[in-house]
Amino acid sequence: MCSCNRLGSDEQVKEFNEVLDHYKDKKSNIMVVLQKTQGIFGYIPKEAVGMISDSLKIAESEIYGIITFYSQFTLTPKAKYNIDVCLGTACFVLGANDILNKILDKLKVRLGEPTPDNKWIVTSCRCLGCCGLAPAITINGEVYGKLKPEDVDKILDSFAD
Repeated sequence: MCSCNRLGSDEQVKEFNEVLDHYKDKKSNIMVVLQKTQGIFGYIPKEAVGMISDSLKIAESEIYGIITFYSQFTLTPKAKYNIDVCLGTACFVLGANDILNKILDKLKVRLGEPTPDNKWIVTSCRCLGCCGLAPAITINGEVYGKLKPEDVDKILDSFAD
């Protein structure tokens, strides 16, 4: 069990250790353990994978296979603001790549990497399901559509803390 707080707060580590204790040696509960782990930390930390492996007696490679197969799991910490840029056909044809590049330039990050302060993370997807609003992005699930690169500054600046 982990008594350190490299994973998160003392409370999170305590809750995670309780999950591991409860499901110890119960390999068939891997999905529940992963769901609970992500619920505690907001993602599945690399350190947690090793601890889950030891507790459930499952190879880390098998656990990573499950995590990467199911879209509900993430190995990346979520930021305060999660931007998803649609790169589906309608959005792409109408300039989504320019929107994406403008966002990445403004935030000075690469796709999939959080800002140093963990305020922003930018990802892309194949379709948001709102082609009539192309090009579109979401920020924490809220849709912004019919965008132009010059709209990016105003939108991101509206999230100033």
